[in-house]
Amino acid sequence: MNPDREKELILKLKEDPKAFGILYEEYYPKIFGYILRRVGHLETAQDLTSETFLKAVRNLWQYRIMNLPFSSWFYKIATNEINYYFRKKKQIIYPLESIFADGDPEDELSNNPETELIEAEEKLQIYQDFINVQKAILKLDLKYQEVLTLKYFEKKKINEISQILNKKEGTIKSLLSRGIEKLRELISRDDDATFCKNKHYRR
Repeated sequence: MNPDREKELILKLKEDPKAFGILYEEYYPKIFGYILRRVGHLETAQDLTSETFLKAVRNLWQYRIMNLPFSSWFYKIATNEINYYFRKKKQIIYPLESIFADGDPEDELSNNPETELIEAEEKLQIYQDFINVQKAILKLDLKYQEVLTLKYFEKKKINEISQILNKKEGTIKSLLSRGIEKLRELISRDDDATFCKNKHYRR
């Protein structure tokens, strides 16, 4: 969305809350996709996305007094909701493969406003490398999950991630570097474990 158009809509919200519908259509797929990649569970992602938008509506006045791009503010709210969810659930993780585990995927997608995004995620899942990386990311500490997901899945720049997470850019770079290192270690460890397991079965 054009930044000027976005500012116009935000200002208009003071007089006409219905203007939020346009922003909703613009940001829902992005925020939903981000949350889905973080939690790896469809219904949870839907609930957290709804909560994110609800809090955005209730706290729009806070954005007006913050020096942040609207998208960064939105991702900040979503990140807080994700972190709260993991703390509450003690980091119970659902693998991405379980998203359509119950029922027919076609039934799940029918009349679903996120159809296009879910279909895209479903196509990504056929690539085992993606699944392995996603699983490995979900095993990392939340501080690494945040920066890796925002950088490599959401394609955010360092300064945007800094704004979203309220951390210094140097800290973000350090977390990215350390997170990648830990991710490689996990993937390598999993690959070794798979190799040993397969070798055992071949005997």
